[in-house]
Amino acid sequence: MSLQLDPLMQLDLFPTDMRLRCIDPARGMWRFYSLSIQPTLFGEWTLVREAGRLGHAGRVQTERYSSAGQAIDALYAAAQDKRRRGYRG
Repeated sequence: MSLQLDPLMQLDLFPTDMRLRCIDPARGMWRFYSLSIQPTLFGEWTLVREAGRLGHAGRVQTERYSSAGQAIDALYAAAQDKRRRGYRG
């Protein structure tokens, strides 16, 4: 008898939403960067990125991935890049 695991159960181990901010009044920076992983209707996964000025609507970009693991890897790579640029959670 083999154990069948639901692939969505694994997502509970990793955050699928992240919101980072970069605030530096000396440079006039009040920015946010939001990352979210969403399933599609066709069995793919989408990484949704939104970036902009705090208090305003941001620009939205989406990237499709064939697995949740790839989308999570992309989310963490993007978050790491933004943290290097001064964004904090």
